[in-house]
Amino acid sequence: MVCGGFTCSKNSLCVLNLLYILVSLLLIGIAAWGKTFGLVTSFSVVAGVIGVGIFLFLIALIGLLGAIKHHQVLLFFYMIILFLVFVVQFSISCASLALNENQQNHFLEVGWNKSVETRGDVEGYLNCCGFNDVNLNETCNAHCMNFPCKPCGPILRTYAGEVLRFVGGIGLFFSFTEILGVWLTHRYRNQKDPRANPSAFL
Repeated sequence: MVCGGFTCSKNSLCVLNLLYILVSLLLIGIAAWGKTFGLVTSFSVVAGVIGVGIFLFLIALIGLLGAIKHHQVLLFFYMIILFLVFVVQFSISCASLALNENQQNHFLEVGWNKSVETRGDVEGYLNCCGFNDVNLNETCNAHCMNFPCKPCGPILRTYAGEVLRFVGGIGLFFSFTEILGVWLTHRYRNQKDPRANPSAFL
């Protein structure tokens, strides 16, 4: 049977959704591992990553069940949700790739001022204090408090561009797999199961 047929579409959708399930389990596992070993102390960051992992797992499960059973309703909702995820992810990926240096600095400073727990993590890992300048009256988790400490802002700025390009590239790659999933689902929904009753409705 050619790859444009029913079986090939079904198998392709199953493989794509198994890949999404693996990625979702990886997200959940890494977030839980980071929290368990104290790499990330911010509960909101861990909860956000685990939430995204669970959402991706549920969507992939709907797609996998719909593909295996050729269930029209599950495939329809899977296609709509996957398209919405594609639009959001594609937009965020393009925005992260398009941020200039001033915008990056603004977002870094806003994030720095917003979360005390994340600020403490960054100070401990990068061995720095404060954002633009070191304030000795504030508490700092860095080991360099007895010596002249460097502010964290310049160190973060050196990594921000690389991280945004990496995250934007990964996001763009997965957004194209999502639009591939939408196309495969649309094609698969309109194909007739060769093993079904020929007089039955699709």
